[in-house]
Amino acid sequence: MDTLDKLNVLSLVLAAVLVAMACVKSDRVRSWRANINPSAPDLPDSAFVAARILFLTLAGIGVYTAVQGFGVSDDASWSDGELTSAVRQTTDDLNGYTFQADDAGTPLGFPGYASLIEDKILEYGGGDAPGYGVTVDPAETNTPAKASFTITADGTDTAFCTHLTRTRSKQNDYTPPGITGGEGTLTYQGYRLTMSSEEGGC
Repeated sequence: MDTLDKLNVLSLVLAAVLVAMACVKSDRVRSWRANINPSAPDLPDSAFVAARILFLTLAGIGVYTAVQGFGVSDDASWSDGELTSAVRQTTDDLNGYTFQADDAGTPLGFPGYASLIEDKILEYGGGDAPGYGVTVDPAETNTPAKASFTITADGTDTAFCTHLTRTRSKQNDYTPPGITGGEGTLTYQGYRLTMSSEEGGC
């Protein structure tokens, strides 16, 4: 539980205490007051009415604040379900994804696999998930042709291991019109991704 959630819970507890105080009978309060200070003047019924209104108003404010706070907390962090759904949709989307790369093997259109995966997860996070807080950690053994990534997100302990395999796809080669390279026409090589995901870190 993060700090904001703790404050929200504390606000609800204080609201419950205020409601309990508003429910105390005036005769009981008078009895306690007489035992503590017998010479104190008696309190009129209007004072108890005013006190009850004040306590209930403060309790209502506390509940409202807590509800709003929980909403803010939910919007600022990922839930297990949000991350699970986003990873599944990302896996379906990128399984069969095609792209081109230059002669050095650098993909065109995105800076790298980790960035591509992160962008897709944020896209499929849904309205309640924040547009940030996703981490895609590459495995040390990754190569351009085969790579694995551990996916985590702020607010949840759930993690996923994603595996990507790049295969050559000549049908997805791309030759820009009117552009030539050092040895003739410049052609970017096409590739196809195979993607799978499983729960747990890599």
